[in-house]
Amino acid sequence: MVEPLLRVFLSGTRRSLTSTTTTRCIASSNYRLSLPRFLSAASAASPFTSATPGSIFDPKLLRNVAVIAHVDHGKTTLMDRLLRQCGTDIPHERALDSISLERERGITIASKVTSIPWREHELNMVDTPGHADFGGEVERVVGMVEGAVLVVDAGEGPLAQTKFVLAKALKYGLRPILLMNKVDRPSVSEETCNEVESLVFDLFANLGATEEQLDFPVLYASAKEGWASSTFTKCPADDKKNMTPLLNAILKYVPSPSVNLDDPFQLLVSMMERDFYLGRILTGRISSGIINVGDKLHAIHSTDDGVQKIEEGKITKLMKKKGTSMAMIDSAGAGDIVSFAGFSNPSIGHTVANVEVMIPLPTVELDPPTISMTFGVNDSPLSGRDGTHMTGGKIGDRLTAEAETNLAINVIPGTSESYEVQGRGELQLGILIENMRREGFELSVSPPKV
Repeated sequence: MVEPLLRVFLSGTRRSLTSTTTTRCIASSNYRLSLPRFLSAASAASPFTSATPGSIFDPKLLRNVAVIAHVDHGKTTLMDRLLRQCGTDIPHERALDSISLERERGITIASKVTSIPWREHELNMVDTPGHADFGGEVERVVGMVEGAVLVVDAGEGPLAQTKFVLAKALKYGLRPILLMNKVDRPSVSEETCNEVESLVFDLFANLGATEEQLDFPVLYASAKEGWASSTFTKCPADDKKNMTPLLNAILKYVPSPSVNLDDPFQLLVSMMERDFYLGRILTGRISSGIINVGDKLHAIHSTDDGVQKIEEGKITKLMKKKGTSMAMIDSAGAGDIVSFAGFSNPSIGHTVANVEVMIPLPTVELDPPTISMTFGVNDSPLSGRDGTHMTGGKIGDRLTAEAETNLAINVIPGTSESYEVQGRGELQLGILIENMRREGFELSVSPPKV
């Protein structure tokens, strides 16, 4: 009885503080990236070219943050506004949604990483999906960041996926910032926001948040209108209609990466793409050391029989997403999130490190699949009319490639050129089927099974 009363008292105290005080702020084929675009992005003038070269080697000037929320609570719109405020020219809304199905359906399917400059710091921001079917995208990026902006619709409050993404963030020790979005709606009042904050605080407590995590800052925003505030308001003054309070809060409350530049280089691969010119492009956060173009490294991972060496390779290209463009760089230091080419076999969850390093980095645990479908050859009378890839071998190769880039999907070979595909939900598998159809595959699928 005492514990619930204590939570209510603490929640009420937090509401009174946050509502009356001002926070003091301190200073798929669609993923294929062509080589000409890379080169043009590297040579084009942008806000990032003015950054001092040494800044990437000072971890204290880095902040790695994930934006997490329930579906349709405003994550991607928020990212658009942050990019614009920091000088990025956005060609269209939902600028980070690079997959055609994302733009068509208005949802985020895959996590995206980009960096934005703010007050001599570099913020590596990760936009994550909000739908439960794509929870694996959230799980695989929590190890790359130290903080999380939890976006909650002020009119709806925390919902099912809010609990899922928050649980992952708290489990891995991320420092949270609560951003109550859509406060400009007529139905939202200061009392409504106080109630939502109380619900979020109780959710934190029920998920086992530490005292440090329970002391989260609260901001109010309208991502659609492009502003955030440290105190409740329906419409700030014109000179305050910007995202400055949120950007300052990230600098103040999210810790810089705790890394060592002098240790041997290590990086855990968290994302993987395929490029027609460059081959595999691996992305991850540098855990220690410095990486340079031309470095000779190796990839390793843990197995039941011990540490297995996958491949030795040479860094041929080193890249970093800046705004909406990919820029070539020569080197990067511990704590930064980078992409690189030069390896053929490593995948998500593998460690790329100096050749003398033989201890892999720990990987993130993934929740098991919940449903499965059987994919097979199209043996109907209409076979061959719509697609060009019809054999079981090609279907199997495509599914294997999908499982390499999407750890939430398992592919188990069956009989008669069929494959059992396990995933998180019907939407996730439906997206896979539609992507394969657009790529020219013909296949038969069974009804989903739990």
